[in-house]
Amino acid sequence: MRVKRIVLSPQNQAFSAATNLHCVNFPKKHQVCKSDNSFNNNLTNNSNKMQKAFISFLECASNLGGLGRKLIRVAILIIFVWIGGLKFANYEANGIIPFVANSPLMSFFLKDANNKVTNDEGKTVKEYTLNKVPEGQYNQAKHDWHVENRTYLFSHGLGILIMTIGILVFLGLFSPYLGIIGEILCIIMTLGTLSFLITTPETWVHASPEALAAGEWANGFPFLSGAGRLVIKDTAILAGAVVLLSESAGKILARLKK
Repeated sequence: MRVKRIVLSPQNQAFSAATNLHCVNFPKKHQVCKSDNSFNNNLTNNSNKMQKAFISFLECASNLGGLGRKLIRVAILIIFVWIGGLKFANYEANGIIPFVANSPLMSFFLKDANNKVTNDEGKTVKEYTLNKVPEGQYNQAKHDWHVENRTYLFSHGLGILIMTIGILVFLGLFSPYLGIIGEILCIIMTLGTLSFLITTPETWVHASPEALAAGEWANGFPFLSGAGRLVIKDTAILAGAVVLLSESAGKILARLKK
């Protein structure tokens, strides 16, 4: 059988070049055309490069555990020292009273936490509700009530405790024994803070009768108020403290086994 030699016209040659086709001569055989695989090869090479880059990223990220734990210690130091220091400011002390007055674990620190009085609407309420002072404002009569109630004395003591916990957790970078003390205290404190979601009415939105009548449905659980949104963030601190507790305990065990 005689095979004709394929000759491409100039137009077909241009089409062949545009479509990545070219003719290949096989010895003593007829001439055939096949697809150029360079495009597919480039795709494969690019895919391999991306895979290698992704694996390199994962290997790098997998080694960040130690850095992450150090950053948690620094973060707790900043948060606790800052917030603890603010407890010496009257506005911050006034702001924590709803939490403390309603907590069965802390209300005994305050003199008049559970006193009941009648408000202007004729309702019986806790006395602290009539002595709230908005941030940035001052009321002499309410200030005197907080002094008598031991509000500022309690707040100052709490501030010292919070700052001490933050410093102990940070010192866990150098001493696991100091660290584990701070981490245990941090866990206890955050659990106490989270308990406010159960004991403090102000942590939830309370829609007025007018709002409910108008169709407002954000009322009670799970609608956190500003105070509640502040409290719920302690879940992240609690989780971080547990991680650090595990680290400190591991270091102490390693020393004891030597």
